[in-house]
Formats: sequence, structure tokens, C-alpha cells
Amino acid sequence: MASSAVTKLACVVLMVMVVAAPLAQAAISCGQVSSALEPCTNYLRNGGVVPAACCNGVKSLNGAAKTTPDRQATCRCLQSAASSIRGLNLNLAGGLPGQCGVNIPYKISPSTNCNRIK
Repeated sequence: MASSAVTKLACVVLMVMVVAAPLAQAAISCGQVSSALEPCTNYLRNGGVVPAACCNGVKSLNGAAKTTPDRQATCRCLQSAASSIRGLNLNLAGGLPGQCGVNIPYKISPSTNCNRIK
């Protein structure tokens, strides 16, 4: 009888682990990051005035990245996107959050260690 209870308890614990595991993963996808920052591409290449749609994307990403996994995933997606933009001005990219009135606790740079972001 005790063996049956232990087996049932083990099954419940296993089910909880299976259901909860995806919750620890980032909810933000690189597709979301790319879509949100697409209006920024011309600015990041050429400078000038930051488009309002760009800042809206920056603000929405900042608001969506609530957890550590979300912030780390966003960082990785930013690095991936940055490597695909020809003519990207890294100084403009690094200053973009500030231009949009957003404060993030890390530098947007290909050299940023996304695993250290909390």
C-alpha cells in the first residue's frame, strides 16, 4: 500500500515538472524582437531621427522582457539580428534604448555576455 502511494506521488511530481518546465523558458521569440525593431533598421544604419515606431518597438520589448530568461533571450536575439544588418552602426545600436527613454541594465553589443543578464 505504501509503495502505491509513493508511486502515485512520484507520478504527480513528474507531471508538475513536465508542466512547469516550459514556464522557465523565455516567452520572447527572435521573431518578436525582429518585428519590434524592424522600424529601427534605417536609423541603425544611417542615424538621424529615431522613428516613433522604432521607439514603440523598443518600449514594447522592454516591457515584455520581465523575467531573466526573457531578458537573456532578447539579448541573444538582438545579437543575432545585429549580425544580419549590413552597415549597422554599433554606436547607434548601443544608444538606441536611451534615445527612446528606456534604461536597460546592459550594453547592446555583440560582445555582451547574455548569460550574465539578470
